[in-house]
Amino acid sequence: MQSSNQVWSNHQALRDSNIEPRASKYAKERWYDASMNILFVVAEMAPLVKVGGVGDIGGSLPRALRRLGQDVRVALPLYKMIDRGAIGAQRVASLPDGAALWTGEHDGLRLYLIEHQAFERDNVYGYDDEAERFLAFCTGVVDSAGAIDWPPDVIHLNDWLTGFVGTRLVGQRDHPWQDVPQVFTIHNLGYRGDFLKPFAHEHALPKDAFKAPRGVSRHVPYSGLAQGLLHARIVSTVSPTYAKEIVEPEMGGALAPLMHALGERVEGILNGIDTNEYDPARDPHLAVNYGIGSLDKRAGNKAVLQQQLGLPASDAPLIGMVTRLFEQKAPDLAASAIEKLLPEAKFQLVVLGTGAPEYEEQLANLAAAHPDRVAVRLAFDYTLGQRIYAGSDMFLMPSRYEPCGLGQMIAMRYGAVPVVRRTGGLADSVSPFDAATASGTGFLFDELTTDALADALCEAIAAYDDKDSWRALQQRGMQSDFSWGNAAQQYVELYKRASNASARSAK
Repeated sequence: MQSSNQVWSNHQALRDSNIEPRASKYAKERWYDASMNILFVVAEMAPLVKVGGVGDIGGSLPRALRRLGQDVRVALPLYKMIDRGAIGAQRVASLPDGAALWTGEHDGLRLYLIEHQAFERDNVYGYDDEAERFLAFCTGVVDSAGAIDWPPDVIHLNDWLTGFVGTRLVGQRDHPWQDVPQVFTIHNLGYRGDFLKPFAHEHALPKDAFKAPRGVSRHVPYSGLAQGLLHARIVSTVSPTYAKEIVEPEMGGALAPLMHALGERVEGILNGIDTNEYDPARDPHLAVNYGIGSLDKRAGNKAVLQQQLGLPASDAPLIGMVTRLFEQKAPDLAASAIEKLLPEAKFQLVVLGTGAPEYEEQLANLAAAHPDRVAVRLAFDYTLGQRIYAGSDMFLMPSRYEPCGLGQMIAMRYGAVPVVRRTGGLADSVSPFDAATASGTGFLFDELTTDALADALCEAIAAYDDKDSWRALQQRGMQSDFSWGNAAQQYVELYKRASNASARSAK
């Protein structure tokens, strides 16, 4: 086993002798097949470790890129809960600050895992020292370059948790990755990883890393997210509409001027979903499997769901929600609209999720007051979530903002018609239902008010009565292509642009 100093010295010897680390034969192969070496740096990777949507993306996008012929390798923290035996993890190098580089493999993807005491904890997130923890991860990634016998063409960073990679490379002129272009993806601008100036001094972050563009406050660079943005060649977000929204102060907040300054370097690419995992025809969690040509079978899942949650059997529309109960997801708005409609319309509601105590209490009280109409489960239950997608007639997402959202895509794949607010990825993935033209895949509303959401739900409930039209609406949603293929191809083009821009700037 080599130390980081040994492998760094070996790399420097190669550089000093002007020997190209990659064999010329391989270079020729790369020229003809147009493949690239992509280092995908992310904090979560399903199924190894998953807390939210970033985990889905960390697990799915690299595989989709590999199917397009790219050599993708994933760097992530070596969390306590990762099963090292399952990925064949091996310790390959010691790194500074008590860290170490491990390698492993999952589903054909090479993994680079950074071991550090900051990740020997029971949970992935939720600690007071998050900035220190993920700075340690990013530092470990940068320090491991000499031990990784594989030169990346592009480094793809994801969210603020990886933004310090660019920071650590500032000023390291001889670092092998110094000229490697970075692509930085914003999954949610609401999570920035803020820190103060003393943190920068304490951890020796270079002063040059905090130079803000003209017109941007000098305080803006003090977050992991801003650091990722400042040092990226190209910035992407997870939907085209969200890319436009975060340039404005209402959605972009303190980072809006920086987003505006980045200009054409920002691009929105709509996320996909793993269509093999989310397939009602073979999902093992469902009571009855079905497909677009056998939607009649879907009723069996509704009946089982009603029975499981203690709701009476009913042909009335069943509205489902699978969500984190936080302000972004507007569960309070949903509860208010449902409470308003209960005396007026015939329907049932099922909710699965956990989150802020005030929202949990509001929904629990609603269920207690209407036990024959509303069922709420305050838990994380993957199997129940899949059954809600398959058994609900409608799927509710009234988000205050939604960078992309995966729930509406999964719902449509399972034949549940989405009722969503017209924002971010919801606006990009759900088209408005129009009975006259037999078009659209769901129901949308704009204003963040109880009345606006209630009106959208009333429209959906009324449309449900026309069974033929509703069946066609379900089928249009199920036919929507939310696989990763298209998004992965767009990322390949993004990597090429970043590499070309890097080459031009080096001249």
